[in-house]
Amino acid sequence: MKIDVLTLFPEMFEPMHHSMMKQAQESGQLDLTLHNFRDYAVNKHGHVDDYPYGGGAGMLLRVEPIVQALEAIDQADAPRIILLDPAGQKFTQETAAEWSQEAHLIFVCGHYEGFDERVRHYVTDEVSLGDYVLTNGELATMVMIDATVRLLPEVLGNDEGTVQESHQRSLLEYPQYTRPREFRGMEVPETLLSGHHERIAAWQRKEAIRRTYLRRPDLLQQAELTPEEAQDLVEVQREEGAE
Repeated sequence: MKIDVLTLFPEMFEPMHHSMMKQAQESGQLDLTLHNFRDYAVNKHGHVDDYPYGGGAGMLLRVEPIVQALEAIDQADAPRIILLDPAGQKFTQETAAEWSQEAHLIFVCGHYEGFDERVRHYVTDEVSLGDYVLTNGELATMVMIDATVRLLPEVLGNDEGTVQESHQRSLLEYPQYTRPREFRGMEVPETLLSGHHERIAAWQRKEAIRRTYLRRPDLLQQAELTPEEAQDLVEVQREEGAE
């Protein structure tokens, strides 16, 4: 996958050169390029922003530097061009899964009070990390890139793991344990020590339903449950005292 990022602060992307992201780049699965669109500033002073017509608080990013930076990127493969904007569609696990199927993504990071409206003419997606405002788009962009790249084949080294993770199927992940077997009176569930794979799988399936029901019941409204999971939900509701 090729990812280009338009940013005023490429140094903020230092975390993208460590851990899983570093491995993805070294293995050739990720080609990440940062572009400082201040290189396309409108004057010798490096200005990329200006006061909004009609008045208003703050400064807006001008259209010319962003568009010129976009046009300098090879777009022969028809990339998704993603504008980070608080008014955009909320980023979800489904979004990450959809983007992970793309060959090329371009992210445009915002600053100040936003963008000249004409920037939107050049993008394919407008996306927000959540219902809150950050000081810049770089932080949100790194989160979205991480969530997307980790879904690429072999990036995690365990494709099954991404299927079982929280939110992948609108279900939270089941509880997990490791050694020691007992810690301050808290013990590992006996089923997980049984060595009986079918019983363990059934326990994990039901406990994923239980955790989702107790912590994020809203997710169950969009989850496509198997018949076994639907029965688990009925049992969990009864066990948890649901009316």
